[in-house]
Amino acid sequence: MAKHVQLSNGVQMPTFGLGTWQGSGNEVKDAVRLALKNGYRLFDTAAVYGNEADIGEVLQEFIGSGKIKREDVFITTKLGWMFNRPEEVEGQLRESLSKLRLDYVDLYLIHMPVAFDQTHSHHDVAVKVTDIWKGMENVYEKKLTRAIGVSNFNSEQIDRIQRMAKVPIHNNQVELHLYFNQKALRAACQKHNISVTAYAPIGSPGRKDTPLPNNFSFKFGAAPNPLENEAVLRLAKKYNKTPAQILLRHLVQHGISVIPKSTNEKRIVENSQIFDFNLSDGEIQELDNAPQAPRIFALEFCIGHPEDPIADERAQK
Repeated sequence: MAKHVQLSNGVQMPTFGLGTWQGSGNEVKDAVRLALKNGYRLFDTAAVYGNEADIGEVLQEFIGSGKIKREDVFITTKLGWMFNRPEEVEGQLRESLSKLRLDYVDLYLIHMPVAFDQTHSHHDVAVKVTDIWKGMENVYEKKLTRAIGVSNFNSEQIDRIQRMAKVPIHNNQVELHLYFNQKALRAACQKHNISVTAYAPIGSPGRKDTPLPNNFSFKFGAAPNPLENEAVLRLAKKYNKTPAQILLRHLVQHGISVIPKSTNEKRIVENSQIFDFNLSDGEIQELDNAPQAPRIFALEFCIGHPEDPIADERAQK
């Protein structure tokens, strides 16, 4: 199984990396150091995570000392939704680059399809996803990023961008795991030759409610735990692997990049050890057929915005 996927513009993206959401300070620095020492080369962050400077410090430590070369690592960051206006994209990316201590990132994503004002007090309903994309094309053409993409976008939003784009979408990062496998969205991305990255690939077991400015928040309801799935546990025993390794391997065999978040040394090492075994076609099929549950990340702060990416899902409840 290849350790990279090729984006539509020829850029090679690792299929496995470290997610850094809800990590900051020494905790995230230690996690990135551990990951680099254990062969991780894809690191995922975002402006709203507030940890780009922490990650940049460790990258500079490793690159500056010659332990790794810049081209050895693949860095993804994301545009904050308070700055989803086309004229703000370049300034925001340059700010991220300054914090990361880099001249370019490898992948820059629109974090959310909805736009807020800069104080995060209300939606900016005038901004459409096609408007934001023009700003993304600008930073791509200026070589501030090697690839551009989206996150939390639905298939209709992707279609709209692809129809007007000078530079197509290279990647869509979405919630994707055993109990929320996004089959329809993955098919839509495949149609457009868009690679997919899974966040929460093991079900985000360490998630915690996250306050946002002005009484907005990320809140999570109860959700079934993929790590406790009977088939996953059986396969873990068969292959002498952890349940997390089975879940990650399942997605990677589908050509999906995965970015599990961990700050635990043992799990950081274990999570990366997924390239020395293969699930059979039948086992892949069994996991593909797992019962589906509602998404964990309901993105409630998007409700009411014309670009709410899951408005149709909400209407069906």
